[in-house]
Amino acid sequence: MNGRDTPVVLGSTFHPHSFLSYGTSHTQFLLAPSHMHDPDINWDYVLVCKPTSTDSPEEQKRQHYISVLLKKGFKTKKVRDGKVTFYGVRAPTDIFHKYVRLLHNPDKGHTSIESPVSPTSRIRIVHFILHNTAILFRGKEEKLQDLIKTQVFEAAFPLHTRKDQTREGLKKKWARWRDIIYVQPIEEIRAYYGEKVALYFAWLGWYTIMLLYAAVVGLIVFFYGFVHFDNSQISQEICTANNTLMCPLCDQNCPYWPLSDTCTYAKVTHLFDNEGTVFFAMFMAVWATVFLELWKRARANTVSGWNLYNWDEDEEELALELINDPECTIKKHEHSYWRSMAVLLGAAVVIAVLIGIAQALVIYRVVVTVSFMRSSWEFLREHANTAAVMSGAVLHYLTIVIMTKVNRVIAGYLCNLEKPRTFTERENSFTTKVFTFQFVTHFSSLFYVAFFLGRINGYPGNYVRIAGQWRLEECHPSGCITDLFIQMCVIMVLKQTLSNCVEYLSPYFSYKWRLMKDRRCRVHGEDGSEDSAAECWRTNYRLGAVHVFSLFDEFLEMVIQYSFTTIFVAAFPLAPVLAFLNNVLEIRLDAIKMTRLQRRFVPRKANDIGIWLQVLEAVGVLAVITNGLVIAVTSDFIPRLIYLYVYGPCANGTTEGINCLSGYVDSSLSVFYTKDFEDLTQVSRSLYTNVTECRYRDYRSAADYSFSTQFWHIFAARLGFLIVFEHVAVCIKFVAAWFVPDIPQRVENYNLDMKKQHLLEELSMMPEESDEYHKEGSPNSYRDFLMDDRMIERSTEV
Repeated sequence: MNGRDTPVVLGSTFHPHSFLSYGTSHTQFLLAPSHMHDPDINWDYVLVCKPTSTDSPEEQKRQHYISVLLKKGFKTKKVRDGKVTFYGVRAPTDIFHKYVRLLHNPDKGHTSIESPVSPTSRIRIVHFILHNTAILFRGKEEKLQDLIKTQVFEAAFPLHTRKDQTREGLKKKWARWRDIIYVQPIEEIRAYYGEKVALYFAWLGWYTIMLLYAAVVGLIVFFYGFVHFDNSQISQEICTANNTLMCPLCDQNCPYWPLSDTCTYAKVTHLFDNEGTVFFAMFMAVWATVFLELWKRARANTVSGWNLYNWDEDEEELALELINDPECTIKKHEHSYWRSMAVLLGAAVVIAVLIGIAQALVIYRVVVTVSFMRSSWEFLREHANTAAVMSGAVLHYLTIVIMTKVNRVIAGYLCNLEKPRTFTERENSFTTKVFTFQFVTHFSSLFYVAFFLGRINGYPGNYVRIAGQWRLEECHPSGCITDLFIQMCVIMVLKQTLSNCVEYLSPYFSYKWRLMKDRRCRVHGEDGSEDSAAECWRTNYRLGAVHVFSLFDEFLEMVIQYSFTTIFVAAFPLAPVLAFLNNVLEIRLDAIKMTRLQRRFVPRKANDIGIWLQVLEAVGVLAVITNGLVIAVTSDFIPRLIYLYVYGPCANGTTEGINCLSGYVDSSLSVFYTKDFEDLTQVSRSLYTNVTECRYRDYRSAADYSFSTQFWHIFAARLGFLIVFEHVAVCIKFVAAWFVPDIPQRVENYNLDMKKQHLLEELSMMPEESDEYHKEGSPNSYRDFLMDDRMIERSTEV
């Protein structure tokens, strides 16, 4: 800056070495640079605050902070209206030259005449310096984030500018519903929002494309069950079992009931529990692996021209710290076993509480089922179990919404205990904890329904009861897989529908409300004149706020959806279809929200999606195990197979004129003699009297109610199938991972050529040997140098 542009600071004294010692509690400031009304300046950042009295601590801290920025060479501009005050901030050019010098021009090919770095790097550098500029006020050091927490500043954000052609292009080509089927402009997204946001949308687009194949196969499996909706032998036997009386579903005056009452339920079960289930589970295990391997290749193609393969976050952060303060103390990597133990203990306690909440949902379903059984509404009595499952699923969704906020707070606290050094380390730690807590919150109840429901409740005459009063739930005679389907369907539909509505409509209506409220307000400069240039700041201020983990929220939502799509897909083949439809809308919702309704993200560099890739790989492995368990334990696939080849009418090889599953339903139901009921069981005899025996779903002997031989055959087959399925699926995953290289050869060859070009450039910059070096008496070769050295050694010995 020249003398005319130097800001005037009155009533203050600068320390010659440290800006932290500057200012007192009674310092008064007057900023009067001549560039304050220059309309051609492009401001990098805007600070917003509520006006306060000049002698308030907030105003003193604010002016103190602004003066420190001025000392660093920043330009500032103050604009006020009746409600808020804006401070525009523009960084000096020399800090960007330092950045280029220290990091060897990382933005080569993406700079302009006005700036030696790209616009995204410029915002990132300014953001770092602003958030790491500290003031010392009354003995306490405070940075910008601390000032925002204490309401010294209300907000700080980079700007969307109306002159930016990149943003206008994104509005026309990306953030419109009519472009819903078109390819995303990843390069333009990168140029405006940075590499991290661009990689998120590249990953989301690739995930959506791959979901299309899974959705088609899932629909085929579903329609296969639909075609055989009325032709299933098991459904026909259940629908005609008018004389098969089932044991009461509760202890309080519940009647015996005919098995045929659950005819529709049995037909619906066949939609998801049929011969195609095993194939689809195996297909999704392979799909998850191929999806990740192909994404690695797509990622390599995307970032190949970004010059980020050798990017080092530690190096960049060190460079920014030195640019901000050459005498700074570098934060070291820290690790403490005591802190790690505290984090593990805290995480274990949180997980235990979340599992406890899932058990509370189980108790809720048990109590509600009994209440529905006693209802005077006949329809509710007949469908008490289904109604209890659906209401439990809705309650589960509400607990997910509540615990999501709690989990974030606890994860942030545990993350602070670890004291991560860089932003990426903090983000990775935070991601791992939040995803773990969210995974337990979402899936603990589903794991209970899939693997424990109806298997730990005992049997008539010896039921397992809660508090000695309410007995646990039972599976339907057609199996438990429909209960799992209902849970997943309700949660996925509610989560995707309501989450998208809230995610989009909340910032939309908030923006419209602020726009309507401030429509007639005009912005004024310090001299009272209208400032049309600063209207851009007010427009940005009206937009929805973003925070440092805004993109994390988008990733978390998609990875949880990916977990639903893969982990229990054997019970819900329509999950990929719902996920695909949601993602097609999600991409445009996020685009419109980020481009039109939210403030500008702080661009961040990245060459991959980070730790999310490891999370997705872990989910893929867990999906193989879980789907194997669903088929082996939850589904009736194994019991049907054992009956088909061991106990059924075709077991002896005779298959002509008979259905090999004839009699399967009767063989899957055990006999209980009503004289052996417990005293707590009070049976209503309004419909059936003189009943001596009833049936229940299990494989037990009628004599002493011990497990039958058929039970142990099924148990052994389930265990064997699980081992074979998981080993085959894991082997296929490894073969697919080996078969598909992570990086295409074209990209590897391109990187090889770039390394060669870089080395040649370094070689060409080496200075040639000077003539002085070859003068007489000087060593003109390495051999001469060694000979002279040896002669010196010999003379020393003599």
